[in-house]
Amino acid sequence: MIFTAFSYTKEVHHHAQNSTSVPTILIKSTHPHVIRHSKAMHLLESGVNLIYIRDFLGHSSVTTTEIYAKCNPELKRKYILEAASQLDDSIQPYSDNEKDGLLDWLKNNI
Repeated sequence: MIFTAFSYTKEVHHHAQNSTSVPTILIKSTHPHVIRHSKAMHLLESGVNLIYIRDFLGHSSVTTTEIYAKCNPELKRKYILEAASQLDDSIQPYSDNEKDGLLDWLKNNI
């Protein structure tokens, strides 16, 4: 049997409808691209390098693959916490005057 894009999509819908693990609300939105996206997200969450994911997905540019890295809030949280743990405690927060000056500078220069 030769699979076309349409027949593959139809097959994915068929299996989603017969699955007990797919919520009914998601059955109509289950497409082959969802499977592709999910696999890429699982690879990223497992710590696989973005370059390898790009090659796996067949993207010509890593900037296309970076979209996956930008859309996962839990992954963002993990990296922010890692970066925060490496901050130097000797750095003091800005005073109110410094904050106002920075905000003024941003308004006028950006």
